[in-house]
Parts: sequence; structure tokens; C-alpha cells
Amino acid sequence: MPTKTPTETSTEAPTEAKPTPSDEKSTAAPATAAGAGKGRNRPLAVAETIKDWIIDHNLEPGDRLPQEHQLIERLEVSKGTAREALKVMETQGLIRTRTGPGGGAFITEVSADHASALLANHFFFKDVSIAHIYELRIALEPQLVQELAPKITEAQVAELRGVMSAYTEPPTSIEEERRQRVAELEFHAVLSRYSQNPVLGFFCGFLVRLLKDLAVCKRIYDEPNPELRERGVSYQEQLIEAFEMQDADAARAVMEMHMRAAQHMMLQREAEIAKGFLDTDS
Repeated sequence: MPTKTPTETSTEAPTEAKPTPSDEKSTAAPATAAGAGKGRNRPLAVAETIKDWIIDHNLEPGDRLPQEHQLIERLEVSKGTAREALKVMETQGLIRTRTGPGGGAFITEVSADHASALLANHFFFKDVSIAHIYELRIALEPQLVQELAPKITEAQVAELRGVMSAYTEPPTSIEEERRQRVAELEFHAVLSRYSQNPVLGFFCGFLVRLLKDLAVCKRIYDEPNPELRERGVSYQEQLIEAFEMQDADAARAVMEMHMRAAQHMMLQREAEIAKGFLDTDS
């Protein structure tokens, strides 16, 4: 059964949504926000009112918001507040503005990459460790592949095999080993995009991103580790076999073994690196 392909935002100039019956899209401006917030919080409150209105009227990426004067009139706010509210939404990636004829504020879809980048900033000064990341990967990725196995398509299996082709042969240099390790992680990022549970898929992909960005992981990838690569390839081959049989239980079991083995090896390498730094300092 084919998986659902995420909707992409069109790069063509969006057209203005036309008024329709009450159960469909409407370009009528949002209801008044006169009682929403005060002071510096007011633009945020107005932005939330507009977002609620977008949901209530089933608007989609590419649809245009009401003109500025309509928002000011219906929301009962000043021009400055209306503009600040739209700026808030633009910063959040929910709208983009265009000037000139046919311009205005248009709804956009926040990409997973943009959302992940913003969320990663939250952890920038946090003491995130390999153990933290694998604790969640062990819990989430087996669930992801168990749900995916009965529904995965031949095209998706072929794409996964294509990703694996980048690291099935032993690397000939440290730089190539690093590239192979990143490609191996990409295998898991691709899996996350296949999930029909958008929340599960997003967080599995986000954990892969954190792992790529973690400083200690970059140091691990800078050193030869053929066992890590070989075991990873073996587990991924087993996973694809389970997918081809559409065996959900086998897929879950393979992924759980894969994550636990990777956790053990990564923590072991992390400890070796830490010991090396201590020996250097002594």
C-alpha cells in the first residue's frame, strides 16, 4: 500500500482564495482580536488569532491572507500591531509576504528541515549525550519500522538500497569512512520520512540530526571503525529482508537489535575518546 507523499509548497505565484460556502475556504478577515493580549504580547496574541482562523477556514499553503486593511478593521488593531503579528508568523515560517501587484501575505508550509533546525537550537546549550539520543532511538525506531513494514512500497525499498550502495564497500580513507557513516545515518532519515505517523517520523528524523551534529559523534566518525560499519550494514540488510516479506515483527526485532548494538559501540567509543583526552591531560 503506497505511503502518502507530503504536500510540497508550490513555487509558482499563489492565487487568492475565493469566497466559498461556510464549510469551505473563506477570505473573510478573522474575527476581532480586541480582547487578545496587551503590550508586547499583543502581536503574539493577534498572530494566534490569525492562525486559529486559518485552521477554521481550512486554508492551505499558497492561499492568501486577507489584505492588511481588512485585518486591521476586523481584528480591531493598529497597523503596527497587524504588521508585527504578520512578522511573527513569517519568522515562524507560516507565511511569506510579497510586494507589488498580486502581493500580500501567503500561507506556507513549515518544512521538517526548518522545524528541526529551530528545535536543534533549543538543545544548543544543553548537555545532550549519545546515551540520551539512543535511549529514544531504541524506543522509537523499532516502532517506526514495525508500522512501516506492512505498507512499504517496492520503490521505497529500492531507495533504501540506493542509500546503502554508498557504504557497502570498505572505505579507503578516513574521509570516505566519515562520508559512509553520514550516509548510513541517512538510511534512518529516509525511513523517518516514510512514516505515516508524522509525529513519530519527525522525531526519529530529528534524533538522527542530533546525532550528526553532536561533537563527540564527529570525533568518533573521524577514526576508523570497521566493526561499526559492518554491523550496521548487516542489520540494515536484515531490515530490508523483513520489509520485502512485510514482516512487521521481524522488522521491529532487527531494528531493536541494531539500535542496542549501535548504542553499545558508540558509548564504548565515547568512553575511549574521553579516556584519551584524560591521558593527554595527565
